[in-house]
Amino acid sequence: MLFVKKKRLIERVLLVEDEPLVAFDTEHFLTHEGFEIVATLDSVAEALAAIEDDAAIDLVLVDVELVDGSGVEVARAAHARGMRVVFVTGNCPGEARKLAAGCLSKPYPQRDLLAAIAAIEAVIEGRKPPRRLPASFSLFVES
Repeated sequence: MLFVKKKRLIERVLLVEDEPLVAFDTEHFLTHEGFEIVATLDSVAEALAAIEDDAAIDLVLVDVELVDGSGVEVARAAHARGMRVVFVTGNCPGEARKLAAGCLSKPYPQRDLLAAIAAIEAVIEGRKPPRRLPASFSLFVES
């Protein structure tokens, strides 16, 4: 029997997080899980430049409160370029449903991040997302 690993629809991830330990852990975990981390940045300015420079980003994981402003600005820029966004924050912003595919509440177990990405991939493929999503994750299907 031949086992073929299914190709991911989300491979290239931009991580925008200003808490160094959270950023390091997330980057290490996602890399170990086979994702390519385009960059790990801690500011709005750097994130906007990365989004402008790299149209091949599949997913932007962004905290709302960053050292130089709001991650909502990053989400607006990414959304305008057709990139999917997940807010990873303790407080999901009001306009999240218009800008993001979902919101993952901090703190969260790493398996919840993988489940969130899998749910977004299901929506991209036109499948129904899993019926049981992590309690820390809100999926915005219409994104």
